[in-house]
This record gives sequence, structure tokens and C-alpha cells, in this order.
Amino acid sequence: MISNSPPARSRWQAVKMAAAFISPYKRQVLYSLLALLFTAAITLSIGQGIRLLIDRGFATSSTDLLTQYVSIFFLLVLALAIGTFMRYYWVTWLGERVIADIRCKVFDHLINLHPGFFEKNRSLEIQSRLTADMTLLQSVIGSSVSFALRNFIMMIGGIIWLFITNAKLTAIVLICVPLVVAPILIFGRRVRKLSRQSQDKVATVGAYVGEILGQIKTVQAYNHQEIDKDKFHHYVEEAFSVAKSRTVQRAFLVTLVIILVLGAVGLMLWVGGIDVIEGKISGGELAAFVFYSVIVGSAVASISEVIGELQRAAGAAERTIELLDTPNQIASPIKPLTLPPVSGNIMFERIDFTYPSRPDVFVINDLSLNIKAGETLALVGPSGAGKSTLFDLLLRFFDTCTGCIRLEGIDIRQLNITKLRQCFALVSQNPALFHGSIADNLRYARPNAPDSEVIAAAEAAYAHEFISNFPQGYHTQLGDAGLGLSGGQKQRLAIARAILANAPILLLDEATSALDSQSEFWVQQALAQLKVNRTTLVIAHRLATVKSADRIAVMNQGRLEALGSHAELMKSSKLYSQLATLQFQHGSR
Repeated sequence: MISNSPPARSRWQAVKMAAAFISPYKRQVLYSLLALLFTAAITLSIGQGIRLLIDRGFATSSTDLLTQYVSIFFLLVLALAIGTFMRYYWVTWLGERVIADIRCKVFDHLINLHPGFFEKNRSLEIQSRLTADMTLLQSVIGSSVSFALRNFIMMIGGIIWLFITNAKLTAIVLICVPLVVAPILIFGRRVRKLSRQSQDKVATVGAYVGEILGQIKTVQAYNHQEIDKDKFHHYVEEAFSVAKSRTVQRAFLVTLVIILVLGAVGLMLWVGGIDVIEGKISGGELAAFVFYSVIVGSAVASISEVIGELQRAAGAAERTIELLDTPNQIASPIKPLTLPPVSGNIMFERIDFTYPSRPDVFVINDLSLNIKAGETLALVGPSGAGKSTLFDLLLRFFDTCTGCIRLEGIDIRQLNITKLRQCFALVSQNPALFHGSIADNLRYARPNAPDSEVIAAAEAAYAHEFISNFPQGYHTQLGDAGLGLSGGQKQRLAIARAILANAPILLLDEATSALDSQSEFWVQQALAQLKVNRTTLVIAHRLATVKSADRIAVMNQGRLEALGSHAELMKSSKLYSQLATLQFQHGSR
């Protein structure tokens, strides 16, 4: 699972991450700060406007002075509105831009991570981090931070004006500052911890929804809906329970702050009112003092509220940092060797391999095998023998534990991964198709392939006819994972994609398993042409593929048990003879 960093380190990393993503936009940050300072200054100036309005407008009974000070007040309001517009625009722009950059950075990192990472971590939970967590971070960067900074400036500016207006009354207000700060610190820690737990629970809910809806046919076929409803409700209730605890802590925090701050304001009003009655201060001064007191009090209350949002954002930032900090265990070397022209010479030299999720089980055990350029090698054996794992190792989805794999005599770990994988065209047992048009799916390996080559590849895979029968032909939009196509149609599109890739080495993992007998015959003809001057590794159970191979490698429990032609193995390998007999029986039905 993704590791949890120590809280202090994660908090500092979150600050560093935010600073790193914000730093390219110094000009926009400056605009935001200027607008923020401008609106704060205008708001604080309104207090003096109120004092002048009362002492020199109302008290003098002068209509002209009253009109003058009311006009000044309206000008301040207009300036505040313009400044608020600028502040909101630039702060929101900054939040959206930074989150867009973070999303791209995280996705760019994830898409290059080794497949072993996704064995240990649910893809749908990771998806939640790219959506829900990013939305929360956007809200904080694009709103809450600005709001907190503005209120902090208002608090400092308000306290300064309080001292200028009346030092004695200010002392009363400041008595409550330590009483306000203490609950913020105490409850803030609790909120942060619960916020992280809440986001984890919400991610679990999202992952479960995606998993069930992605397998909806299986769910309904086995009448599993009621069980899934119960499990979903359980996950939702767990998320609600943590969210409720977090809400209680935040509510206590805000309640305490309001009581303490407004209590101080009430005490100040009582003392100030006595001073007005005794003539020690004017009514305008008291009104201005009340205004600044309310500003300071509301600023402190708002900061305490925003701290809850910042605590939640800290949890989201930690989860994002965990993704960005995940090392890629399969990477190109710093100085890769140059790959010569690839004809398809492959050597497996005494390789051992265990999957990270099952480190005690050897999937490949002391296997050595030489594959000659241009030959077709069939890999056969019972399920779990390690056939598909060899493909994973060739493509460097994983690295061998011991031994090495050589392509044209070079250890593949010394090659650039992109260059290495360009040498292979893969057709898997369960063909992977993506949301988009048929043409987009066929061009997956060669995005710039001309239409003529796309059609030629489809014809070679005997897919052109059924594609042409669709109303929109090659522009037909496919659902997720090719939803709406039959198994055979999906397989033929995958084969056409491999043909279009035009790679020197073909990896066919049960490439014809989903085809009917007639389609299989024609695809075998297409594959026969495709294999010319190419090295082909075929995982297959069907005799049509096995018998036509130059050599057949019989695998069992990760070991190479036998190697030879079909005729040779029928005589020398008991396991192959049994497998072949079963296939003959299956084919004769």
C-alpha cells in the first residue's frame, strides 16, 4: 500500500509542494496580493468613515458635511467592490491553474509507474485522489488561503486601529486572544487527523462504486445486488461516521471562538458605553471601535473556520504527495545503450521471478531459452505455468529477480524503455479497447498512421467488413472497454492494431481465443502473412497455432520442461502429449 509519511514531514512537504506549483505564476500571485491588500485597506478605512460620519456629520447637524461624508463612504464601497472583483478573479484563476498543473503532474507520474504498484493499490482509489482530493485542494488554494490571508491582514490592521482609537478598550479585546488561540491549536490537530480518515473513507466509497458499476453484468447475473447494497451502505456509514466526528470537532472550535470573541466585544461595549456617557470618548470613536472590534472578532472566527478547511487540504495534499513520491521501480537507465536494428533475437538467461504481491512463489524458476530472429515460438502449458509472465518481463512491466533477458544481445534493463517497447506489438487474451472511435483505437500505437494503412490493417485482421457495416464506420464511438462489440470483434480490432504497429516482434497471448472457427481461419491467414520476417511469441492452446509454430516451449510451474516441434514433443514430452490430446478432443467436438 501507499506509505504514510510522518505528519510533520508531510505538512512541510505539502507547503513545499504548493510553493513549487505556485512559483511559476509570480505575476498572478502579485496581482492577487495587491488586490487583497487593497480590499483590506478599504475595509479598514470604512471604520474611519463611520467615525467621521457620526462625529462630523450627525453631530454637527450640517447637511453639507453629511452629504460629503456619505459620498466618501459610497466611494469607499465602490472601491471595495472593484478590489473584491480583482481579488476573486486572480485568486480563483490561480487555484484552478495550480490544480490543473498538479493533476497533470500526478497523472504523468502515475502513467509511467510500474504495474506492480497497481497490484498493491486500487486504481479506483487512486482515481479518487485525482478527482475528490484535487477538488478540495482547488477550493483551498483558490479560496480558503486567500480568505485566511485576508482575514489575517484584517485582524492585524483592526488591532492597530483599535490601539489608535482607544488603548484601554483594546486591552480588553486582547485578553481573549490566548483563549481563542488555544482551542484552535487543540481542535485543529483533531480535525486534521479526522480529515485524513474521512478522505480515505470517501475514496473507498468511490472505488467500490467504480468496481461494481464496471462489473454490472456479473453483479446482476449472480443476483448480487442486495449484498453489494449492504456493503456500499456500510462503507457510506463509515465515511459518514468519520465526517460526523470531524464536524463535531469543527463545530466545537467555531462555537468556542464565537463565544470568546463576541463576549469580549460585549464587555468592551459596556466599558466603552460608560466612557461615552462620562464624555471621555465621542460616539464616533466608540462606533469606529465597535466596527474594528467586529472586524477583528469576525476575522479570528473566520480564520478558525478556515483552519478546518486547511486541515482537510493538508490531508489531501499528503495523499497527493504520497502518489508523487512513489518511486518508479521500472525506469530507463540514466545512460541507456543504443539498440541496434532489431531482428528479434531474444535470450532468457537463467531467470527467476516472483510477483511483488506474492514474493514467496516463484512464477518463473531458473528458465533459459533462446529465440531466433524470425521464428515463431509457441508457449504452451497449464494455467499458472508462467507463460504470460514472460511477456510481462519482456515488456519490462517487471524486472527479473535473477538472471537477465537480452534483446539483440543487450540486457533489456540497459535499454531505454520507450525504445524497448516499440519493438513489440501485443495482442492480449482480453483485448484492451478504449473509449473513443474505432479509428482512434486502431491508431493507438501509431497516432499519425494514414487512413489507408488503418483500413489495410483492418482488412488484414478481417475486421474491415464488420466495421463498414456500422453506420459511422471507422468513426463509430466505442463504449468503455469496447462496450457494444462482441468478443470476436474486439479481438480482431486488437489484432488490427498490432498489425498497424508494424513492430519487429509479435506477442500473441491467446490472440484468436475469442473468434469463431471461420474468423479464426481468416485471422490465422492474416497472422501468417504478418509473421513473415518477424519474431513471434504465441501463447496458445489451440492446435492450429501450436502446430504451425517453428518450435514449441512446454512450460510447467515456471520451468521450461520441453522444447521442440509438435512431432518431436508428441514423442518426448508426456505433458505436451496430454495437452495436445485434450486440444484434439476439444477441436473435434
